[in-house]
Amino acid sequence: MNPDQNINPEDALRAVFGEPKQIADGITAFGPVVYSYTRAQAVADGVQVEVTKTAQEAGIRFPVFLTRTVYDAYVTVPEGVNNGPCGTHQDEAGRLWDIVWMLRFAIMRSHGNREGATCTRLPVALYVRNDNRAAKLVKLIATAGPARDSSSA
Repeated sequence: MNPDQNINPEDALRAVFGEPKQIADGITAFGPVVYSYTRAQAVADGVQVEVTKTAQEAGIRFPVFLTRTVYDAYVTVPEGVNNGPCGTHQDEAGRLWDIVWMLRFAIMRSHGNREGATCTRLPVALYVRNDNRAAKLVKLIATAGPARDSSSA
């Protein structure tokens, strides 16, 4: 309950944010968008890496992007890894394939768990060798959502 019955909450919002603008039927927003960052900008800035071609080869039918952090940590082969006594012979294409293939497997596994539900956060686990010792379990989270066009985030 509003302690001051003389203040209308809608009037208070208008006083702070200005008059709301109609953006869709029944939906209003207070003023212009202050800042937006598109997927195209993220790719151009190097924040995201598009791996859609490899994902399509693995049977994934939608665009796939990795963050630069994931790409650098798990796709890029660390210096000295191929020089060990076991000769792991890793390359970026193979490491990328491992991530994308495990994503595909996680997607396929998720379809049977929820009837009619769309999964927006999906755990993906795989083993990655970043040194000349045993591979370590890495747990990633794939997120999915609609994009209005290829430049949307």
